[in-house]
Amino acid sequence: MMETGDVGTMTTTQRRRPELAAFLRSRRARVTPADVGMPPGLRRRTPGLRREEVAQLSGVGVTWYTWLEQGRPINASPQVLDAVARTLRLDQPEREHLYRLAGVPYDRGGEGLPQRVGQDVQEVIDALDPRPAVVYNSRYDLLATNAAYGDLFRIPRTPEIGAANALWTLFMVSEEACPVVHPERELPVMVATLRSAYGRHVGEPAWEDFIRKLSAASANFAELWASGEVVPPGPRGKRFRHAAVGELRLATLSLSIDGMAECRIVVYTPEDADSWEKVARLRERRQRLWPPSEVV
Repeated sequence: MMETGDVGTMTTTQRRRPELAAFLRSRRARVTPADVGMPPGLRRRTPGLRREEVAQLSGVGVTWYTWLEQGRPINASPQVLDAVARTLRLDQPEREHLYRLAGVPYDRGGEGLPQRVGQDVQEVIDALDPRPAVVYNSRYDLLATNAAYGDLFRIPRTPEIGAANALWTLFMVSEEACPVVHPERELPVMVATLRSAYGRHVGEPAWEDFIRKLSAASANFAELWASGEVVPPGPRGKRFRHAAVGELRLATLSLSIDGMAECRIVVYTPEDADSWEKVARLRERRQRLWPPSEVV
């Protein structure tokens, strides 16, 4: 008997095939013989390359390429897709789109996720102070924070992955040092959010390495990851603790960033007057310990 998930998978695959066919035809139509060093020939009916020309230049069989362009259920290797992408002169976003439509994991060579933000984004999150704010990519790497976020959380750079990562830090700290009041509720949600992003990166070395290393380092993470739960990012109410002020109730809001795929600004807003007062105390503490004139 077919599982419900299998039906969904088949439906997704079936929808991709006509999209793949249309995409390949449109890319083929824009490449002229002159673009690839071929004579134009006579009696050419197509504005771009013929199917047999794409197959020849890509080093694949004409029948195989024809079936690929027709959206038939055939398997394509990354090497073959790369060859077709070179022939069709695809740029990086188009190449990634080709892989996705063909159902093949796309390896970005370790550059699959942004690792920094521009000055404009930094200025936006700085302006949110006294609300703590951070920019995460979909793996929970910290790309930028404002000073108020630093008042609440200290996320160190993780040598194993070469980045400061909130998820890694929360699973590695002791229960006493964890800033999350209810990690048994919050950590499963974070892992499920990670898995929802992982679907776009299955097979990519950087992601697979991250999952493997964190699973080896934390039995709790390994167990939660094995559960297979998936949820998208969304607003939540959370409770945090800080040694200097005690517990705070904060509501989180995620905002997408144009031009930065899989990245989001997360803003933490105090939910009550007591939490606002504690955030203000942390800000005063920062200004007392590190006056602006002493900050380089």
